[in-house]
Amino acid sequence: MTVPVTRAAPEPLAERRIALVDLLDRLLAGGVVLSGDLTLRIADVDLVRVDLKALISSVSEDVPSPWGPAGEVRL
Repeated sequence: MTVPVTRAAPEPLAERRIALVDLLDRLLAGGVVLSGDLTLRIADVDLVRVDLKALISSVSEDVPSPWGPAGEVRL
C-alpha cells in the first residue's frame, strides 16, 4: 500500500515579497526586451508615432560590450 505524499501549496505570487535588487539581478542576468508603440492622434489624424524597441542586459567578460572605450563600435 502506498501513502500519498502531500506537498504544501506554493505561496501565491501576489503575496511574495521580492527585493528590487533581486528582481533587477534576475532580469539583467537573462536580459529584458522592451517593446511598445505610442500614437498621438486628433480627429483620426496621426500626429506623432513613437516605436520603442530596447534590449537591456548585463555585460560580463564572457559577453563583452560591443562598444569600445571611446564609444566606437567594434565589429
